[in-house]
Amino acid sequence: MGLDDVIGRRLGRGAIGFGTNPEDRERKMGQLLSKVTSADLIKFGMIPEFVGRLPVIAPLEPLDEEALVRILTEPRNALTRQYQKLFEMEGAGLEFTPGSLREIARKAKERDTGARGLRSIVEEMMTDIMFELPDIEQKTTYTVTDAVVRGETLLFEKKPPPDKIQKIA
Repeated sequence: MGLDDVIGRRLGRGAIGFGTNPEDRERKMGQLLSKVTSADLIKFGMIPEFVGRLPVIAPLEPLDEEALVRILTEPRNALTRQYQKLFEMEGAGLEFTPGSLREIARKAKERDTGARGLRSIVEEMMTDIMFELPDIEQKTTYTVTDAVVRGETLLFEKKPPPDKIQKIA
């Protein structure tokens, strides 16, 4: 029995169930959790001494794609800005299309990793270029598109490996 079940029973509502739409289920779960009380936490199994030490109980709403996009772009130290700064330090530019931001948010939502998952998704895309960027002679502005996020196209063309290794005589 989950915390949402404890709250639902107290409020006289049925369980959320499996037949509902995932977005509806998440919204309903958020609505239920917003009504949590100390008694619900104790009934759920938390130790009363622990619950008594919680000065404030502040339930959070589940993050939707729009909120995840805002997390990617709006804070002063947003993840997209961090990567743009890293590229700038190497003499290159980096842009994210609105579609790419939505695709990153969708992936995080799909993986059910929330805001913390955004970093791993962006790092997966950027790993290769971050190693190659210092050695690229022709610096340019790289644009991350939704196709790049899905892995359908590359952010940059990798340098082909040297055909022959030169021997020192």
